[in-house]
Amino acid sequence: MNIKKQKWDKAYEDADFRTATAASVLADNSHSLPLTNGKPLNALDLACGRAGNAQFLAKLGFTVDALDISSVLIDGLTAFVIKEKLDIQCIERDIESKSNDSGAINNKQLDKKYDVIVVSYFLNRELFPQIKDALKPNGLLFYQTWSQLKADESGPSNPNFRLASGELLELCGGLKPIFYCENGLEGDLTKGLRNEALIIAKKIK
Repeated sequence: MNIKKQKWDKAYEDADFRTATAASVLADNSHSLPLTNGKPLNALDLACGRAGNAQFLAKLGFTVDALDISSVLIDGLTAFVIKEKLDIQCIERDIESKSNDSGAINNKQLDKKYDVIVVSYFLNRELFPQIKDALKPNGLLFYQTWSQLKADESGPSNPNFRLASGELLELCGGLKPIFYCENGLEGDLTKGLRNEALIIAKKIK
């Protein structure tokens, strides 16, 4: 069995979907989302976990794909969205699966185009080309995860799972940043967003 999948299956055995919340990059900046105005707009919650982002977007009228490696999670989430009548398609997929010949990440894992893509607390630098390609023209990426500029020990200890200073801007190269925040270690460390970096970036036509 895939060790990574096994880890997340165990983590989500008792997942409580009702208490899931959207990442602050999305919840605090929802005014930047494209207006549905009755149009069918779609979104992706990548590495969705308990799908706080997906639930938030579905309640705003988006058709949402919630994608995660854990079958335990996806089974529980599917039952939840059916009960709550949310327009969320729950998809089990290992977005980090490798091609057999090259050892590179399979570049066909994201096979749709989206108006909005949200990624929170998940980082694989190799995936950014796929993520950017999966955006429709004028589509928006909302991304938030841990930074190496940390004011305390929250988050992963492995620096590979944390962004270097300014790295998120570089990884989103080719997109137009419309919002960026990385307070780092400046000023009063008891205030502001610490330990994390976040961005909203737009794919230009």
